[in-house]
Amino acid sequence: MSKVKTIQEAVELIEEGMTVMLPGFLGVGTPKALIDALCEKRTGNLTVIYNDGAFPGVGIGKLVRCGLVSKMISTHTGTNPELVKAIAEGLIEIELLPQGTLVERIRAAGAGLGGILTSTGVGTEVEKGKTIMELGDATYLLELPLRADVALLYAYKGDTSGNLVYRNTARNFNPIMATAADLVIAEVEHLVDVGDIDPEHVVTPGIFVDIIVRGCD
Repeated sequence: MSKVKTIQEAVELIEEGMTVMLPGFLGVGTPKALIDALCEKRTGNLTVIYNDGAFPGVGIGKLVRCGLVSKMISTHTGTNPELVKAIAEGLIEIELLPQGTLVERIRAAGAGLGGILTSTGVGTEVEKGKTIMELGDATYLLELPLRADVALLYAYKGDTSGNLVYRNTARNFNPIMATAADLVIAEVEHLVDVGDIDPEHVVTPGIFVDIIVRGCD
């Protein structure tokens, strides 16, 4: 069965209340066409795992503006006043994590680990509700794996088997999120045939990708 679908076919698989991983750093490396389709479909009550708040109407900021986000797991929100306002008004629940912890929790899920130990956040608000462990002379927090129902990726180029190539900093969180979701949908700028990508250039192998869609070519 072909992995290539239309954007509309892909977003039909995303349901109300799902947990969605979105890559991107201030909107760079985020699948814009898939986000547009989600806003058009009005799939809401989403828990979104995203590095930051991006900007109003950009990246996750578009989902926030459309009222589709109920909870966000992130590292920073201050670049998006609309998101900050929604959090302050209790419209969006927020779980803030250090950036390294966010990435390692996702990596742990992708690697099948039971969690990670980190000293980052010890003695701060971050440790509330978490298991604290003493090992030798050091104190650690046990951070549990972070997995999603679906990850929406963005790549510069992909082939029909789902092998992905990223460009520059747009790569950011895409490769790690590809490993930690039950359903992985990749939006690509350029869709090519199998064999058109040098294997040495593949960053995310197609085995991690369930569906591939063409964004803007």
